[in-house]
Amino acid sequence: MKLLLPFHLQKVGAGFPSPATDYVEDDIDLNTHLIKNIPSTFLIRAQGKSMNNVGIYDGDLLVVDRSLDPKKFSTVIVNINEELVIKSFLKEKDQSFLTSGSKKLKDKINLTENPEIFIWGVVTYVIHAL
Repeated sequence: MKLLLPFHLQKVGAGFPSPATDYVEDDIDLNTHLIKNIPSTFLIRAQGKSMNNVGIYDGDLLVVDRSLDPKKFSTVIVNINEELVIKSFLKEKDQSFLTSGSKKLKDKINLTENPEIFIWGVVTYVIHAL
């Protein structure tokens, strides 16, 4: 489904106002900006507070691409015991870990030692209300 929304080409400053300039208005399709691989992309809603430290809050919508391989520090959706959870992916030497942002080794889940845990998809965008 194509959803066109008005898009202002002028950038908005986050500091002091700049002199007024003319702007060009165009339409933008959010699908083209948020989705790279349509057949493998899903939206899922976050629940809980364990990922607040990485900018994911309770109720946020996550854009997830199942075709991507995670890179170091990717945010991923993981299947643990038939339940989908949000974690951060870490790679250290030849081992891969999952964490909720903790740097303590005891708080990390070692993927090498837990082959029944698998990465379901990589979070590419987070959408939340202000």
